[in-house]
Amino acid sequence: MGLRQFIIDAWGWLNFKPVYADPVTGDPNRRAFPSAYATWVPEEDTRRLAAYTVLAAYDGGQAGELAEVRDGAEARERREYGDPAAFIDAITSDVLGDEQRIVVVGTEQDDTTTEDEEARAVQEDLLTWAEDEQLAMRMQQGERKAVGLGDAVYRLSWEPDKRRPVVRVMDPGFYFPVLDDDGEFPARVHFAWEVPEDSRRGLKARLRRITYELAPIGPATVSSAGGRGQPLRTFVGDQDAPQLVPGDTADEHGTIWRQYAWNAEPSRLTCYLTDAMWLMEDLERHNDVDNLPMNKAVYAQRADGEVLQHLDLLIDFVPVLHLPNSVPGAEEHWGKASLASVLQVLDELAASDTDAARASATTGIPILSVSGLQDGRASVQVEPGTVFKLADGGRMDVVNTAPQLAQLLSTVETLRDRAAVNLRLPAVALGTHDPAQMPSGYALKISLGPLDKLVAAMRLARRHKYQLLLRFVQRLYIAGQHPDWVGRSVHPANIVFGAYTPTDRMGVLEEVATAYAARLISLETALRMLAEGGWPIEDVAAEIDRIQARAFDQAAALADATGDAEAVRDYLGMKPADPEQIPTPVLVGPAAGPDPGAGPGGGGRSAR
Repeated sequence: MGLRQFIIDAWGWLNFKPVYADPVTGDPNRRAFPSAYATWVPEEDTRRLAAYTVLAAYDGGQAGELAEVRDGAEARERREYGDPAAFIDAITSDVLGDEQRIVVVGTEQDDTTTEDEEARAVQEDLLTWAEDEQLAMRMQQGERKAVGLGDAVYRLSWEPDKRRPVVRVMDPGFYFPVLDDDGEFPARVHFAWEVPEDSRRGLKARLRRITYELAPIGPATVSSAGGRGQPLRTFVGDQDAPQLVPGDTADEHGTIWRQYAWNAEPSRLTCYLTDAMWLMEDLERHNDVDNLPMNKAVYAQRADGEVLQHLDLLIDFVPVLHLPNSVPGAEEHWGKASLASVLQVLDELAASDTDAARASATTGIPILSVSGLQDGRASVQVEPGTVFKLADGGRMDVVNTAPQLAQLLSTVETLRDRAAVNLRLPAVALGTHDPAQMPSGYALKISLGPLDKLVAAMRLARRHKYQLLLRFVQRLYIAGQHPDWVGRSVHPANIVFGAYTPTDRMGVLEEVATAYAARLISLETALRMLAEGGWPIEDVAAEIDRIQARAFDQAAALADATGDAEAVRDYLGMKPADPEQIPTPVLVGPAAGPDPGAGPGGGGRSAR
């Protein structure tokens, strides 16, 4: 028997579990993870899919059920009281904060910049889109997968019926990117999963695959039907001289170019979408998710009738976002689950909970030792009201297991605290410590230091991804030719997460008021600090306008300093004053009264 292979990869932290890394082969157990060994799953994805299954088992309180596959029925008796799920929920809430705001660059003016009206319109439309798409709920779904499994995936598409982009959260177990040396933005992405057999409807087991691929622009195609009536796409025009999509141009080499509204230069690439199904019985062992037999595919149709066979989406990007839970290593693609570093502690915690449950049974119903019973046939079952008649010299002893139970419960709390420390979740953040017992607010802030660093690192891994998501949404609106987006450009935007720790509103107010009164911060910064501290300020720019509209003392000071009435009206948010009208002179004729040139007697010079 040779030595087990020593594997170091993105999921090496799971090698301690025999069900994941077999003591002989080092591979995941085939009976425990059958889906990871499906014939169409690439070999390099086996450990990743098995790791997702293990993490999902911990989250769902089924780690013992998974271990039973290898360790027998005794493994299923372990107690699992939801600690992993509680940790995942706490970290997810901290990363998201108490709110999520969409902020478009150019919508918050300060002393040196003015508000961009188009940026303001883009932000309002994005906020409306986020409300219609329930983006907050989608982010909650995606972030929980990222925290619990290490990865999450968003898929965006333009829906002609809804006239807006739609965002979907995909399970990372369905995500199969074709990675290159860069490893961050694959040009070909598959989503694939098995559809089980449905005997009642007469449907066999199938494999569904959705593929996005960046490829050179081709001639125009339309939806049609094949010889057996199956949906297909065919070229427009003659086969020898196919037509181009309106607006595309071909150079002397035959390369087709397209000018996208969001690019300064034309591009030769577009994104193609394919959605198809295969019967599992039609797949050979050499067929994996990236080389399925296309001649046996049955293509899907979109709601508007378009056949999803290499459909040109008229965009030059793959509308798929992979969200890692942590900052990936150099040239890596996958994130790391938050529970990765504490799974062994969670195993010890489950074992201690199991021992404590068993010890509590002997404490609640103690073990008795009785000697010298007068009637040897008398029952020794302990029940309320039971009386034992003992002969001379008889005795009854009770085995007290309460001290052992107390020690076990102490061990449980120690392990739970150990897990929280390694996860960088202070007791006050978990709600298990009374903040009132803190000696001061500064001490509370210091205790939250590890959590601050954790959230900062996790938000760093997400910042650029959510910027891309909002950029993709704007591009899809433009590509879909939505009437409100005609002529618009794509504006930089970001999703800003709210506060995640308890804040002292009055303390924040005092700090901000003191700094603003001393002219150490601007009004914009002051309001932003108040918003982050929990004050109900939804729009900083609008709040500034309302404040300045009533700031007559500051307006008077501005008038004294500049003497510019228009600047004062602009500061107060008032409309510009109407230009002064020069009065028209009134000319009085001779018949209307005395001659202006007449003397005191009223006489005038006679006309000659």
